Amino acid sequence: MGIMSDEIKEHLRPELAAEMVDEVKLVVFTQETECNFCKETREIAEELTTVSEKIKVEVHDFVKGVEKVKEYNIERIPAIAVVGKEDYGIRYYGIPSGYEFSSLVQDIVTVSKGVTSLSEGTKAKLKTVNKPIHIKVFVLPTCPYCPRMVRLAHQFAMENELIKADMIEASEYPQLVQKYAIMSVPKTVINETIEIVGATPEEYFVDQVIRAQYPPPTQTLYS
Repeated sequence: MGIMSDEIKEHLRPELAAEMVDEVKLVVFTQETECNFCKETREIAEELTTVSEKIKVEVHDFVKGVEKVKEYNIERIPAIAVVGKEDYGIRYYGIPSGYEFSSLVQDIVTVSKGVTSLSEGTKAKLKTVNKPIHIKVFVLPTCPYCPRMVRLAHQFAMENELIKADMIEASEYPQLVQKYAIMSVPKTVINETIEIVGATPEEYFVDQVIRAQYPPPTQTLYS
């Protein structure tokens, strides 16, 4: 029995058939002796290929595939890079399960279209970003508010090649939980200097991305 139920697959098939435009490649990183949730993460990606012929999967070994790790700038496993006509810097670290499975599916559709649903005002602001921005969104599969921040961060990355955005499943990386003092999710860290606790409106989030280009001392902002 697979990770995805037949019911979920049957629900997704017409949705993806109607919504997807171009092919999307899920580039999965695991290792020979698979880590916790590496197997499940790989299987989710592989099962999605049975739902749409426009979804392709590549699987690479994090230890042996050094060139691919460098090419996609992968920092840890399990990992999925969601790649369309180009690599937008969209990354999933940890299994995209629970509420985050919907984030992955929506990202696949958005990347396939090559067009985000962000407001024109947000797109205009993102075009002004001229310094590298790295967004980390810490989540848990049971968090209903987390997908909003993940989806916004990933769409920001699509709008400007200088922006990279990671979903990080907090429970799989205790060292990162300690490093970033994750007490609740979603928690978003931008360029190691700005921290946002909770889900925020699009306008507020993009303003913090703009601010992160000119780093003040580290701040924690509560929504």
